[in-house]
Amino acid sequence: MDNSLLEKLETFYIRFKEIGQLITDPEVIQDMKRYVRLTKEYKDLEEITAAGDRYKAALRALEESREILATEDDRELREMAEEEAEKLEEQLPQMEQDIKMLLIPADPEDSKNAILEIRGGTGGDEACLFAGDLFRMYTKFCEKKGWRIEVSSFTEGASGGYKEIIASVSGTGVYGIMKYESGVHRVQRVPETETQGRVHTSAATVAVLPEAEEFDVQINEGEIKWDTFRSSGAGGQNVNKVESGVRLRYMWKNPNTGVAEEILIECTETRDQPKNKERALARLRSFIYDKEHQKYLDDISSRRRTMVSTGDRSAKIRTYNYPQGRVTDHRINLTLYNLQAVLDGELDEIIEKLQIEENTERLKASGL
Repeated sequence: MDNSLLEKLETFYIRFKEIGQLITDPEVIQDMKRYVRLTKEYKDLEEITAAGDRYKAALRALEESREILATEDDRELREMAEEEAEKLEEQLPQMEQDIKMLLIPADPEDSKNAILEIRGGTGGDEACLFAGDLFRMYTKFCEKKGWRIEVSSFTEGASGGYKEIIASVSGTGVYGIMKYESGVHRVQRVPETETQGRVHTSAATVAVLPEAEEFDVQINEGEIKWDTFRSSGAGGQNVNKVESGVRLRYMWKNPNTGVAEEILIECTETRDQPKNKERALARLRSFIYDKEHQKYLDDISSRRRTMVSTGDRSAKIRTYNYPQGRVTDHRINLTLYNLQAVLDGELDEIIEKLQIEENTERLKASGL
């Protein structure tokens, strides 16, 4: 019996009971920011206490089986007790491991929706084409997850693909999964324009930001300067004849540098101007939230031994090699020879291994 684990669990049981009372308090319910935070904590603690209950029940059953083996002479009863004890002894280590992972404080941002930004890097037109391939990959991945992906703005490359594309991704636990994709993605292949058949190396950058909720950041909406413009259309009947595109300008003082800077955001996603304004505001909140939390991300990065999800967008994280049909994730030295499947959105194996690596490091750092 792991007494230290049981002692740690006891504090969570006490807090679970306390929050259960708080979230029924009318004063707490009226404070929406506090109420949302407490209900989220209650849900997390409910999972921990349920796992703790299963663990305690297994320990009690093991003790009963051992008592039967120590006191009973009936052969059939002893065989049943021995079989039960063996089964429980096999299960308990995994149950303990699962509880330890639950006891590690979760990143509060993991449950948020995300803003996905992809930009063509070195490699000219080929980099833009690769950015387009990455966006298709993430679109397929989101479809498999049942998530919703909506494009906010984009700039097409001269030969196709995107110089830049920004989208919002909404669903369950989006940021906690998508955050592993932030960084420089490199592609090695023969471009369509290459006549000599030489392999070129190009790159695109991916940034995944947690989408900020309204109460995460304070914005003085009266200081936002709005412009409207006609969204570009495909011509003919599809030309947007109304000014549905929106552009916002907002002066914001960066708390990390103390310098005031202008934030410029455009949104042409829909032909409904109010919806575009709403989505531009969501991007503004996420941008400010991300900047204000960069120190938090840097602190986490300095404590971690891995580059798994540090938010470092300048780090080369993955190479897609077309001639060899392989994908290599440099953070965990993982190489898979299923390039086409990955490009079709089969990212689960890579992300799961990244999560295991990160969780291992978090477990070590927690002292559990």
